[in-house]
Amino acid sequence: MLSSLPQDPDMLVSVINMLLRDGEFDSLDSLCSYFDRDRDELESLLLRHGFVYNEQQRQMRPVM
Repeated sequence: MLSSLPQDPDMLVSVINMLLRDGEFDSLDSLCSYFDRDRDELESLLLRHGFVYNEQQRQMRPVM
């Protein structure tokens, strides 16, 4: 398991989606808790880079 999340937004999205897809975490909340990241700050950062979290699909998706 990773000890921290990447800083690069594209890599961050990739890692988040991989960890959620592979079942390492069952929600974005649990992932944020494990890595000691504020969910709102994380989502705001990724929104500025064109990504939003889709709760049903449990993954970061490009803004349409």
